[in-house]
Parts: sequence; structure tokens; C-alpha cells
Amino acid sequence: MTLSARVAAALAEDGELARAIPDYEPRAEQQAMAEAVAGAIEAGETLVAEAGTGTGKTFAYLVPALLAGRRVVISTGTRTLQDQLYHRDLPLVTNALERPVRRALLKGRTNYLCPYRTQVTAEAGRLESRALADRFQRLREWAGRTRSGDLAEAPDGTLDPMLLPRVTSTADNCLGQECPLYSDCFLMEARRRAQEADVVVVNHHLLMADWAVREGGYGEVLPGADVYILDEAHQLPETAAQFFGLTISSRQLQDLARDTRAEQLREAGDSPALGERAGALERAAAELRLALGPERREAWSLAATAAVIGAAESLLGALDALVAALEPQAPRGKGLEACHRRSGELAAGLRRFLGEAEEGETVRWLETRGQGFSLRLTPLSVAGTFHAHMQRHPAAWVFTSATLSVGGRFEHFTRRLGLESPRTLRVDSPFDYRRNALLYVPAGLPEPSSPGYLPQYLEQVAAVLRASRGRAFLLFTSHRALAIAADTLAGRVDHPLLVQGEAGQQRLLERFRAAGDAVLLGTQSFWEGVDVRGEALSCVMIDRLPFGSPGDPVTRARIEALRADHGNPFAQYQLPEAVITLRQGVGRLIRDASDRGVLVIGDGRLVQRSYGRVFRESLPPMPLTRRLEDVEAFFAA
Repeated sequence: MTLSARVAAALAEDGELARAIPDYEPRAEQQAMAEAVAGAIEAGETLVAEAGTGTGKTFAYLVPALLAGRRVVISTGTRTLQDQLYHRDLPLVTNALERPVRRALLKGRTNYLCPYRTQVTAEAGRLESRALADRFQRLREWAGRTRSGDLAEAPDGTLDPMLLPRVTSTADNCLGQECPLYSDCFLMEARRRAQEADVVVVNHHLLMADWAVREGGYGEVLPGADVYILDEAHQLPETAAQFFGLTISSRQLQDLARDTRAEQLREAGDSPALGERAGALERAAAELRLALGPERREAWSLAATAAVIGAAESLLGALDALVAALEPQAPRGKGLEACHRRSGELAAGLRRFLGEAEEGETVRWLETRGQGFSLRLTPLSVAGTFHAHMQRHPAAWVFTSATLSVGGRFEHFTRRLGLESPRTLRVDSPFDYRRNALLYVPAGLPEPSSPGYLPQYLEQVAAVLRASRGRAFLLFTSHRALAIAADTLAGRVDHPLLVQGEAGQQRLLERFRAAGDAVLLGTQSFWEGVDVRGEALSCVMIDRLPFGSPGDPVTRARIEALRADHGNPFAQYQLPEAVITLRQGVGRLIRDASDRGVLVIGDGRLVQRSYGRVFRESLPPMPLTRRLEDVEAFFAA
């Protein structure tokens, strides 16, 4: 029996999944996708599969992957989805198919407690407050009990942002096999299990980090595989750009200075000059942050005033001085040796950043946030690099997400990743949007760029919330708009108002579900990967079409590159990216066959501009109205 036939049998009304999973219902859309995945695995080909909400795409790729009996790497968009897949979905399907497999969960190194760095922190004995010391002690006690060292399982309240860098390692400061506590390393144990597993579950950040490490000639983290399945694949182009570029951050510099002091106390107590050089590095980083001024994200060419360049060159001088001071001390211990290597790599990276950027290939930009900064070189395109890595791993490749196409076509996604003539499949959602959803585009609002737009849009929001009795997500394309909306609605909404930033995402979602009539205001982090089923979420409102800011340095550089190549930046880049982002936000509304809801898009360009048709054709098929009365009737029905 072929793999496709075995997959069809397993997903049938009387198949293995139906016998093992209560309330299982066969779905034609799920079966179509599973058959396509099976075909790609058998042929060793590349498949790009878009599966609408409710398709059951996780089972659609797990069933053929497990029945094929091949070695599989599955990568997801976030750690939350990674945990869900590993702890819930994968065991459920393996048990239903009665095919026990060796499986492993592997995350990036900062997700695991590092015994060595925990010990160094304990020996240093200097924490900023009693509360931080208490959290550290609770983590140490947990370290003696845990088998995985996965910080997702750590006691509540212990994962303080100030503490995490002192109990986890980075690629920069890990001592590898030279570590005195190597045999106790949770990360290395997780990697060992991954090398031995039949199915390894990772996330895109780890996958791209592994590729970047291989590109640099530093070995590998992940095992080879026969099948690669990349879920939430729409995130891959931006994640790849992040890892195939260069970043010099104040966090890296501060970690290096702190580690140099700690290792000097452990291994070179007679060399206080090391601590002085580490202090000079911290001061130089702080001076650069001061010179960069208010929080911003912009091209280096716009920020590089004489004061900024001078501060950056002083920082480079401080790094070079630390390299020189560490060189004679490095042989005295592995920790000092690692600090010497790291300082040299950071100096080389900063020298590259301050030199002539790779003309036409990268964009040189900076970002400041709070007391920190990042200097970045980002490739304008990852297509060639991504394609080359796929060529180095001959396998079946499956890229899947609910949002990969624009107007039913996949060219934008495949071009950005350099995928050459893949199989493609588009499976619509099985949900009845025509009956259960309504799209409302308010009439009479000014253009979103108008100063009067936001107040008038929020008037419409308040009216819809009265009809929906709360139960809504308000999604915004900027933090500024969110802040204004929170202030405006605070005294006008008779329902719990939950605002992004007041608490962590999961805590806000728990409050939202528990309240039953709450209104949640969020920006980008709530546009995707958020699942609220039932009546608690009956309305999603989006303030404007999510075009990327032309002032963003990476966006602007890509626009200029397309224009220089006689392309059409709007049609080839800005419009497709906005369509995919909008579809992610819209996907929050209907999460179950019994869900009903109203989608509000406050941007009249959706119906007034010619390109609005591309957006509308990419959305689920739902009736469109411009009358508030229809919204009130929908909720009253």
C-alpha cells in the first residue's frame, strides 16, 4: 500500500484517528493536504501548502510524516506552538497510529539553565536586590530537581530579566566541551536526544541559528533529516534575514564586561586591569547609547552624526583594549579564553559595521529601546542563502501556514525564500464564513493618514462594542494608536479593558477568556498565534491596512533596491506583505465551526482603492457591509 493510501485510511471515518480520538471528524480539506504532504515525502520534493483556519494542518502533516517512517525535523514559529506540538499533538497522533517513535524537543540555548553560569553567579555572590537573590535561590533549588533544565518549567516568578543572563549561556559565552560542568549540561543532553530521535521539534529561530552556525564553519546543532516540515512558514523570510545578518547589541557588550569581571575573579585575581577594561567597555557602550538619543529605528546613514560616530569609534577602541588585555591572560582559564574570543569577534563585527557596508546586499541600521541599542547589518534578500542551505540538505520540504498566498498565488512567498518550482496547494477553511461572519467597513471615515481619522474610528469602535457587548480584540498597527485608543475608551466602555503591556500576553489572554465580555487592545504580538474560541471573542477590529512603514530602514532599503532594479516595490513587496499581515489578524476571529463574529476594518481603502480587491480576494468569503445597522442586527440575531 502506498503512503498516500495509508494516510487516507488513517484519516478516514473508520480510520485509526477516528478510533482513538473522541469527536474526531474527517475533513476533506485535511485529507487533501495530507495526501499532498505524503506525495512530497515519497517524491522527495518541495511542497508549499496553505491551509485555512480549521483545516487541521498539524494532523495533516503529522500523519504522513509518522507513517513514512523517515527522520523528521518539524519547525514552528514560536516556542508556545513548539511546546503544544511536542506535548499535545505529537503524542496524540503517535498513540492513535500506534507507531511509537523516539521524539525530542530542542530549543535555543537561552531556554535552558546553564549549571556553570549558575555556579559562577553563586560564587560571585553579588545580586542587586534581596528579591533577585531569592529568585536565584529558588532557581538553584529547582536545578537540583529538574531533568530537562527547560526554563519553561521553572517555578513561577523566577524568570527575572535581570537574572536570566546569569543562569543561561549564549553562543558567545558557552565553554562547550571545555566546560567543567559539561557532563551536567541540560542543553547538551537535549542536543544528544535530538541526534538520536526520529522526530525533532524545533522553532524557526533555532533552525536559522543552526544554519548560520554551519555557514560560519562552527559545526551544527540539529541532526540531518529526510523530511523538513516548517509550520507558520510565513515568518521564515524575516527570521532568516535576522540570522543571516550581523547584530552588535549593548546586551552582548554588557554580558562580555560582566563575564570578564567574573572570570578575572575566578582565574586571574592578580590582574585587576581586566576589571578596569571591562568597566571602560561598559562606559563606552553607555556613551554610545546616550549619543544615539531617543528611542528610534532608522538607517545608520541618518543617525551617524559626528557625536554618534565618535562614540562608536570610542566603543571600538574600548573593545580593542579589552582584547589586548585578555590576550596574555587567556591561557589561564577556559573562561578567560572564551572572553578573549568573544571580545575579538565583537570588535571585528563592529569594525565591519562601521566600515563600508556590502553595497546593494545589506542595509545598515540601528534600533534603540530603553537603555539598550542594536547595530545591525541585514541582508536585503535571503533567497540565495536559503536556497543554498536547502540544497545542502537533500530532503522532502513542506512549508505550511494559514497565510502564504496573495490573491490565491504563492509567488511572493516562494520568491523571498528562493524556492524553485515547488508543488503548491491551497486548501480553504472548512468554516462557513458566509453564514457565521460579517465584514464591516465603516462609511464616511477619512483617510487613515488624516489627523481626524483615529478619533472618528474610535467613535465607530465604541458603537460596535455596544452592539457586541464587548467580546472584542482591537488590533492596531502602531503602539501610538493603541495608547490613544486605551485613553479614549477607558471611560466609555462598560466592559473589562485589557491593554497590551499591562501584563504578559498569556496572562492577558487568560483574563480575556475568563471575563467573557472583555475588550483587549493589542499590536503586532496579538495579530497571530493567538487562539480564543467561543463567544468570548466575537469581534475583531483592525484600525488600518497594515502596510509597513516606509520610514522603516529595512523596508525603505528593499523598496529602493526594487526600484533600482526597475521593479514595482508596491506590487512586488509592500502590497503582498500587507495582505499576509492582514490575513493573520483576520484569522483571530473564527477559530471553531460554531464561532460567529464581525470583522471591522476601519480603512476605507479596502473598498475604495483598486488594490483593495487584492486584500478582499485574499480574505475568507464573508458578506461586506458599510452600515452599522447590519452589525447591530448580526449581533441581535
